Amino acid sequence: MIGLIFGETEFPKKILKKIKKKINYIIIDLTNAKNFKSEKNSFSVSVGQFGKIINILKQNKCKKVLFAGKIKKPNFSKLKLDLKGIYYMPRILKTSKIGDAATLKEIINILKKEGVQTINSNWFTPELSLTKGNYSKYKPNVIDKLNITKAINVLSKPNDYSYSQAVVSRDRKIIATEGKDGTNSMLKKIKKTKKKSNAVLVKFPKKKQDTRIDLPTIGLKTLKKCKKAGIVGIVLKHKKNIFLDKSKSIAFANKNKMFILVK
Repeated sequence: MIGLIFGETEFPKKILKKIKKKINYIIIDLTNAKNFKSEKNSFSVSVGQFGKIINILKQNKCKKVLFAGKIKKPNFSKLKLDLKGIYYMPRILKTSKIGDAATLKEIINILKKEGVQTINSNWFTPELSLTKGNYSKYKPNVIDKLNITKAINVLSKPNDYSYSQAVVSRDRKIIATEGKDGTNSMLKKIKKTKKKSNAVLVKFPKKKQDTRIDLPTIGLKTLKKCKKAGIVGIVLKHKKNIFLDKSKSIAFANKNKMFILVK
């Protein structure tokens, strides 16, 4: 029996579709809208109810869990905590001040202490993680390559638990950095220039991120927002990504002369 700890986005639904009727599972539904309430063995739980989550996992003999989907950072002051939540919350609060990557790592450590192993989020869906190569008809030109190098250098700086997975580079300058609201929110704020744009989006795992969870995710929605922002291409890291709506996204990139590169 495996515990599927699901948040927002389409990624959890892709996993569920793949494993239904194949393995035994339970769902810990952390979505605000209770997206999985109609599924069998689904439990809607608040992120602050550590005791309830751990009890559900143990009662169902779950030795392994898989995290998928975006879990919105809660307002810790308004969380309803159970006893385990009260016990563990100081550790969560301490790491939350460092960044999201540190918080997620601490949650993995808590589960490990309780006898539960965390497996890779793409364990059942490796086909959703792209490997090295160019996936569209269009390839980065010389200027694009300079922007890619600039963006990768910025994301590689030793900022131990930065919450940023993505940056946008134009004219060898960083014009946007992902905040706590995510990539799509960052893209909305980018103003398209009148001249021909050569901006690129690079989305890599956070520095010192535990890549079992929270892998950089993009899909058709990301491509469409990139187009509106004047971004000509997206760069991902080899096997460290979740790529949704693959065929539709590639078709959109080809139609709009955009590149999708995995390094």
